[in-house]
Amino acid sequence: MSIIYVLIPLAVIIVAIAIGVFFWAVKSNQFDDLERQGYSILFDEDVKQETAKPDDSNDDSCKQSNKST
Repeated sequence: MSIIYVLIPLAVIIVAIAIGVFFWAVKSNQFDDLERQGYSILFDEDVKQETAKPDDSNDDSCKQSNKST
């Protein structure tokens, strides 16, 4: 029976911490845009493929400078 004197305040403290974390998340705008992260996963590869293409204009300038030397 004496354990209940420990468990009830402990439960109240844990609930208070959870409520505090929830209000902190709402205040810091954690719940504003819930869909952006899901879309970024779907379209992330398309952006990486476009930036990974080699630029042909740089290759031509290197070839021309090698011919002149």
